[in-house]
Formats: sequence, structure tokens, C-alpha cells
Amino acid sequence: MSTEPRINDRIRVPEVRLVGPNGEQVGIVSIQDALRLAQEQDLDLVEVAATARPPVVKVMDYGKYKYESALKAREARKNQAHTVIKEMKLRPKIDPHDYETKKGHVVRFLKAGDKVKITIMFRGREQSRPELGRRLLSKLAEDVAELGFVEFAPKQDGRNMIMVLGPHKKKTEAMAEARAAKEERKAGLSGRDTEHAESAELVEGAEAADAVEVVEQAEAVVAAAVPAGADQATEEQS
Repeated sequence: MSTEPRINDRIRVPEVRLVGPNGEQVGIVSIQDALRLAQEQDLDLVEVAATARPPVVKVMDYGKYKYESALKAREARKNQAHTVIKEMKLRPKIDPHDYETKKGHVVRFLKAGDKVKITIMFRGREQSRPELGRRLLSKLAEDVAELGFVEFAPKQDGRNMIMVLGPHKKKTEAMAEARAAKEERKAGLSGRDTEHAESAELVEGAEAADAVEVVEQAEAVVAAAVPAGADQATEEQS
């Protein structure tokens, strides 16, 4: 079924409660009078409350209304925060370098406002030493305490041990900060481009000045090399 409101001739009721284009309350009028008023202003008659008795209709530019509604919906979707649960898997005897790499991923997820599910995978005899997993999870929780907290305490689940970290920062805040940082980077790049252009102009000006100076020096050298009476002697010989 269509979710769009009924407009103009599709409104099939004898009476309506009419609202003017500026929000003014006109009152209860016949549908014919409401349609006539809308046509006189070159606008549409839109049903805004179909379940009311009588239905409420408003005089408006329906095309503009739909466009503005679409923009608002798109902006709302862009700002809508969806908390995502990321997962990171570790081994109880993980190498220190690998641990730092995995921790870096956890930090990035928490900064983005996402939850992180940490899974310790036990194999063979490692299952008899669950304290290794708890110790590793406690260390990780301490290392990222500034960014997240333990939302779900470590719990043994078969061959795995699971812990969930939640971010201190809300998803919406993380998204807003990411957008602000992006705008700052763009502004910084634009500023550097301007500086480069100004530097290029200064270099070109300096090069032009140097060239003029070289020409002047060459002319001076030529003038000095010609004897003072050379021009006069040449004229007498002629």
C-alpha cells in the first residue's frame, strides 16, 4: 500500500478541516471550496491527517514538500548511529608483536564507537589453563581502559573465552569527531595549496629579477670592452 498522502482530486470526502499555506487555520469547509482555494494559489491540497474527523488538509507546494522531506530523511540516515560489534580473536600464548597489532585494532574500533568482542581460542592442553586467557583479557582491558570498559566479563564458552568491551564514546560522538577531523584535514590541505602558490610566485619574481640583473651586468661588460674613441674613428673612416 502507498504511504504517500492523498492530494487534490484523490481526497474523496465531503468536508475537510483546511489549513492555509502559512499554517493559518481556515476551518471546516467543503472539499470543493478547499480545492478551489488551492488552485487559485497554484498550489496543492494535501491530506495531512487522514484519520481525523473531518480529515485535515493543507494547501502547499507538494513537489517542494516531497523534496524537503527526502533531504531531511537522508540527513537523518547519515547521522543515524548503528553500534557495530567487532570481533578480535587471540591465542593464550600470543606473541608480543601480534598482541600489539591486535590491540591496535581494538583501539581503532573503540575510537569509532563500536563494541569489541574479544575471543581467546584454546587448543589442546591450553584448555586446562583458563587463567592464561583471563590474564590476557585483563591486560587488554587495562591497556584500553581510556577508550572502553568491560561490558561483558570474561566467560568460558567451550574451547573459547569471551569478553566484550564497550566504548566510552557514543557512536554519534565518534562520527561527529571523524567528520570534524576530515573537515580540518581538507582546510589544512587548502591552506598548504595557497602557501605553495604564493611561494611559486615569489620564486618566479626572484628569477625574473635575477635575469634582469644578469642582462644589465652583460651590457656593462660590453660597454667597458669597447674603446672610448672607437665609434668616432669609425665615423671618420667612413
